[in-house]
Amino acid sequence: MPHDFSHISAARLTALVAAAPKAELHLHIEGTLEPELAFEIGRRNGVALPFPDPAAMRRAYAFTDLQSFLDIYYAAAAVLLHEQDFFDLAWAYLVKAAADNVARAEIFFDPQTHTARGVPFETVVRGLARAVERARAELGVSAALIMCFLRHLSEREAFETLERSEPYREHFIGVGLDSGERGNPPEKFTGVFAKCRALGLHAVAHAGEEGPPASITGALDALGAERIDHGVRCLEDPAVVARLVRDRIPLTVCPFSNVKLRVFDRLADHNLPRLLAAGLRASLHSDDPAYFGGSVNDNYRGSLAALPLTAADAYTLLRNSLESSFLEPSEVIRHVTRLDEVFAAG
Repeated sequence: MPHDFSHISAARLTALVAAAPKAELHLHIEGTLEPELAFEIGRRNGVALPFPDPAAMRRAYAFTDLQSFLDIYYAAAAVLLHEQDFFDLAWAYLVKAAADNVARAEIFFDPQTHTARGVPFETVVRGLARAVERARAELGVSAALIMCFLRHLSEREAFETLERSEPYREHFIGVGLDSGERGNPPEKFTGVFAKCRALGLHAVAHAGEEGPPASITGALDALGAERIDHGVRCLEDPAVVARLVRDRIPLTVCPFSNVKLRVFDRLADHNLPRLLAAGLRASLHSDDPAYFGGSVNDNYRGSLAALPLTAADAYTLLRNSLESSFLEPSEVIRHVTRLDEVFAAG
């Protein structure tokens, strides 16, 4: 592991981070749907979007909060009807991920967004899984799927989704909890997450983005979450910070998303440096890159430019991403060794 980063200039650091292996652990596949692809799929499926063209759709991305984003997010997802649509969606992301040197992608998907429209669960998962397999074979990207439950729906509906997923369990490694945090605490899903953990599935959850630090505690206690997606509001409660540090719970932080959804007014206001200074196991991810303005490498570039982050911080973020993944330990070691080589050559 390299220790002396003093020789790395700011310009060189940006290049090193781009070239370094990294894991993307907070990525909603529906949120990678670029307007151009949405219109292409919509045309072939005869589904009209509520915008005249891709440029108009992009101009609508002036979100005031999470819900204003979700309204457009769900409208765009309506074009996805067939297995090929889900394959095309995931493949487009995975090609970009490979270009960003993403060695591992753990991809969220929201089956309830699609089954509610009459799209079979099988259609969704088979299309995504086919792209995952092709990426492994052709791009050298290790990818896995994490099935998310929509927290604005009921736990009963989450149980129904889990039951539908049973024949396709081989295609995903874990479950998550996403959608609007307000009014939908983690405790609402205690039972279904207990069932998922009993099935041997990993558990992650969105918490501490819109919700207070108590939502992070709830995700850990009620859901058994192994990672907290976002978690940036943990700093409001020193006891929560102490627990996250003690238990080495990863925080999958998404700076561009946090700014776009008004968690922070400007990227320069983001608390990422404070998270790192507190010893929290933070890493950087893109969340919904088609809507929030950039890929995982863009999030690194923007954060390095706007925040007082050092080369050591960048290395820590990259290493945290790899070590926070659900990869086999031997694979983590392999990628961390490569990360060390990239920074040593810097």
